[in-house]
Amino acid sequence: MPHLPVNHPARPLYRVLSGVIGLYILVFGVYGVFLTAGESLFARGSHWALGLRTNLAFSIVSVLFGAFLLIGASRRTNLGHYMNLTAGVVFLVTSIAMMSVLQTTANILNFSMSTVIVSMLFGLILLATGLYDKIGPPEHAEAEMRRRRHAVAEGNH
Repeated sequence: MPHLPVNHPARPLYRVLSGVIGLYILVFGVYGVFLTAGESLFARGSHWALGLRTNLAFSIVSVLFGAFLLIGASRRTNLGHYMNLTAGVVFLVTSIAMMSVLQTTANILNFSMSTVIVSMLFGLILLATGLYDKIGPPEHAEAEMRRRRHAVAEGNH
């Protein structure tokens, strides 16, 4: 089983980062829905919202995902931890998939290269926040600190 830090001291910063990303995605989605309202769901137009190309389908998905991330950032339980891990993987997989079909008719979310890059950055940041915002009982955090100190002390002998 991989080791994930428990009760990391920078956890509040990671929650803020995931919340800011969620807020950006939510605002992007709402603005994109406003811009693309009345068009077909998977149109390949030239609508740009907050620096990223979009269509109605991508805007609706962004509204849902932004709300999902804000809910995860607002939770003080491990639910946010799992939501950030899931969101990070989804962003990375989606950005790679959309990059592979960028100049084809299979680009149903109307991605541009800038959208791919931003999605990859968001995915990496969300994955990092998911890795470091796990909560556990204080005993687990104390055991982790003892294990860290003990390993360093053994390495010096």
